[in-house]
Amino acid sequence: MTIAAFMAVSCSTPKGITYMQDLGDNTVVAVAAERAIHIRPDDKLTIVVKSKDPALSDLFNLTLNVNRASSEKLATGVSSRNYTSGSESLMSYTVTPEGDIDFPVLGKLHVEGMTRSELSGFIKGELMGRDLVKDPVVTVEFLNTGISVLGEVAEPGRYDMNTDRLNVLQALALAGDLTMSGMRENVLVMREENGKMVSYRLNLTDANQMASSPAFYLQQDDIIYVEPNAIRKRSQTVNGNNVLNASFWISVASLAASVATLIFR
Repeated sequence: MTIAAFMAVSCSTPKGITYMQDLGDNTVVAVAAERAIHIRPDDKLTIVVKSKDPALSDLFNLTLNVNRASSEKLATGVSSRNYTSGSESLMSYTVTPEGDIDFPVLGKLHVEGMTRSELSGFIKGELMGRDLVKDPVVTVEFLNTGISVLGEVAEPGRYDMNTDRLNVLQALALAGDLTMSGMRENVLVMREENGKMVSYRLNLTDANQMASSPAFYLQQDDIIYVEPNAIRKRSQTVNGNNVLNASFWISVASLAASVATLIFR
């Protein structure tokens, strides 16, 4: 009886492993309003202006000769950017605490709160409106915008995001997904809002709860922490509760089998 019960428990499928267990065929889930990444103070930006007249558009591009090599993880995957001696690299704009940047010719621009596309359109409008460039193409990229993924994931670390939208599942995929020991029902997202740290809890096994959370779409500098499950926690405790360890129950089952053999021999 004891052995049978033990075997039944050991062979059962853990309920906390499968993602989005409430989804069936053609299930519709309401998703929280998309929150594009908005420019904040201390963000670093590259802004490139192109036109049919390169000599004219280059007046608005800050370049720097560099001799270095670097690599970075982007939200679209892993890529390397290599620079050799004498090559040109775009200098970045650092947004001031007041939310401004100092742009060539145009001067001080207030950019805080804008998305990449909004800033691109704003600069394009200014260049055309002041009759500086007739047909500019303006590209804006984030340089230091990223999120951190910690805890029970395959590759914890900081991941740069050069995209307007990144949700929590995509971020976890960048980190190689949760380990089997990760607690999927209680993933923590920490976010700084108005000078305060705000925490959100996401249940990855419940698609409706996860997708409707304000933390489903991430913001720059969000921190994701995946807590270890109870088994993982006990395995790291020297004086853990051995009664709940699998090895303990295996020993009990073996002892019970030996005793039964002796009694009924």
